[in-house]
Amino acid sequence: MQGLNFWELAQRAPSHPAVIGPDGHVTTAGALLRAANQLVHGLRARGLRRGDTLAVVLKNELAMLELFMAAWQAGWYLTPINTHLTAHEIAYILKDCEARAVFCSDRTADVTRKSLALLGRTEQDCFATCEIPGLESYAALKAHQPEDLPPERSAGATMTYTSGTAGQPKGVRRPLSPAPPERVGESFASFLGLFGITPGDGGVHLTTSPLYHTAVLNFCTNHLHFGHTVVLMDKWTPEGTLELIARHRVTTTHMVPTLFHRLLALPEDVKRKADVSSLRQVIHGAAPCSVEVKRAMLGWWGHVIYEYYAATEGGGTLATPEQWLAHPGTVGRAWPMSTLLVLRDDGTPCEPGEVGILYLRMGSHRFEYHKAREKTDSAWRGDFFTVGDAGYLDAEGFLYLCDRKSDFIISGGVNIYPAEIEMALSGHPKVADAAIFGVPDEDWGERIKAVIEPMPGVQPGPELVAELLAFCRERLASFKCPNSFDFTDALPRDPNGKLMKRKLRDPYWQAPPGAKGMPGSLQS
Repeated sequence: MQGLNFWELAQRAPSHPAVIGPDGHVTTAGALLRAANQLVHGLRARGLRRGDTLAVVLKNELAMLELFMAAWQAGWYLTPINTHLTAHEIAYILKDCEARAVFCSDRTADVTRKSLALLGRTEQDCFATCEIPGLESYAALKAHQPEDLPPERSAGATMTYTSGTAGQPKGVRRPLSPAPPERVGESFASFLGLFGITPGDGGVHLTTSPLYHTAVLNFCTNHLHFGHTVVLMDKWTPEGTLELIARHRVTTTHMVPTLFHRLLALPEDVKRKADVSSLRQVIHGAAPCSVEVKRAMLGWWGHVIYEYYAATEGGGTLATPEQWLAHPGTVGRAWPMSTLLVLRDDGTPCEPGEVGILYLRMGSHRFEYHKAREKTDSAWRGDFFTVGDAGYLDAEGFLYLCDRKSDFIISGGVNIYPAEIEMALSGHPKVADAAIFGVPDEDWGERIKAVIEPMPGVQPGPELVAELLAFCRERLASFKCPNSFDFTDALPRDPNGKLMKRKLRDPYWQAPPGAKGMPGSLQS
C-alpha cells in the first residue's frame, strides 16, 4: 500500500482530476495539494502549532478537503461541525475543542459569528470562504504563501463531536500518530479494500451527504488517497444523484437508507431509464435499513450494495451483497482487524442468538471522549468499547442489531440524542416533564416523538404544540425538533425517579409496519 496516499499521488500525477465540485468545477490533485500547503504555511504564520484544532462549519465545498489535507499533514485536529446547529450549539463545540481557527461559508457565516459573540471572541481567526465583511478571507490566508510542502510535517486527526446520554456533545479524540502523514493516510485508505475497492482504476466516488459526518468525510478522503476522483453534491436529490452517476460514470458512493427509500419512490420510467451500470460498490450504514428496501435496491442496482456497522468511535462489521442475501437483516461480520463481543449485563458472553450489549475491539485502536474521563471509562471494558448498542451474533458470527441501549434516535442517518431535547423542553414554563424517543418511519427510519406532561392547569392541544415547537427551534437545530407530540397526565417513573421510557416507546414499535404515528398524536 506504500505510496497510496494523497500527498505522494498529487506529486506524481498533479494533473489528475481530484475533485469535481457541486458547480462542476474540476480541481486537480496538484492544485489541491498546493492549497493545502499554503494553508499550513499561512496558519503556522498565525501561531498554530501541532495539536491545535481547526473547526470547520462548511457546506460540501472544496475548502473542506483543502483543510482536511492541511490539518492531516500539519499535526492539527480537524473538527467538522454540523451546519444546521444553532449558535449556542456551535459555541459549545468551539469552546470545548478550543478551536484556534474557525472556517465558515456564505451559508454559515451568520450563525458562526453569533456563536463567536456568545463566547466573547472576536472575529479574528474566523475565515470565510467567500467575501463576508468583517471576517478574515480564506483566499487571503492562502495568498502569497509558499506552495511547496511545509517543513516538520506530522500526522493530524479528525475529532468529530458525538453526543452522550447527558445530551452534551463530546469530541471523539485519538492520540496523534508519530508516523508520517503518508503512512497514516495509507493506513486509513486501506479500509476501502474491505469493500473490494482498488486504487486507481478510474474510480469515481460520489459524495451524497454532508462532509461533517464522520463516515462521509472518511470515505471521501480515503478515495482521494486511492487516487480516485471525488464528486461533491451540496444539495441531494434522487434525480440529481442518478444524473451524476451517469454523467461521471460513478463507481462508488456512500449512502444512508433514507436516500434508498427516496430513490425507490421515483417513477418507474425514471428508474428504468437511469444508467447505473458504472456502479461497483454502493456502501450504506448509519441507520437501520429494512429488508424490503434493501432487496428492492439490490434488484434495481444489482449486487453492488454493501452494508457496514460502525460508529464515530470505531467499528465494525461488513456484509457483502451475497452475505446479506444469505442472512437478510444482518449488518455483517467483523472486519479482519476487529473483534465483536456481545455481553450480558454481568459481563459474561452471550450465547449465539442471545441479545446483549455489543462491544468492539479494533486492533490497538484507542479513543477518549475529550474532557470527559468518566464517559470514556464507561465506554471501555478492557480493550473493548461500546456505544451502547444491543444485538446478537448468530452461530456464523453475523451481527444483528436489535435495540440501542443509549436510546439515541437515528433519523435519515443522523444521530439525535433525546436527553438534549428533553432538557430543552423541560425549560418551558408549561412543561412539567418530557420524554423523547424515536418512532418508526418508512422514509426517515425513525422520527422524533415527544410525550409531554403539562403543568397543572395547562390545556394540551395544537396551540401548545406550536408554542413548544417555537421554543425548541430557538434552542435546537431543526432536525432535533419533535415531529409529533403526545400528552399525558404523568410520565412513568420508578420510585427512584428513573423514566421508564420503554413503556412509552414499545407501543409504537409494535404498531403495523409503515405506521406513521399512533391515535391521538399531534403532528408537527
